[in-house]
Amino acid sequence: MGDGSDMTLIIAASLAAFSLLSFALLRGWEGWLRLRRLELSQADALPPPSAASRRLELIDLKDRVKRLEAIADGVDR
Repeated sequence: MGDGSDMTLIIAASLAAFSLLSFALLRGWEGWLRLRRLELSQADALPPPSAASRRLELIDLKDRVKRLEAIADGVDR
């Protein structure tokens, strides 16, 4: 075999490997997008949170803010 045929074989193998890798990455990306669409469609189907759970979440957030302010002021709790 000459130098030209060796180089052609290397280029062809590289192109084939690049094509397979590109195809695999594309399939993975499509699968991830499908999963995200499914997650988003299920999130839309959930009922809105109740008033009590919203109040509890607000209380929790206020407590976190107080703790962060204490940390920023250098006060240990």
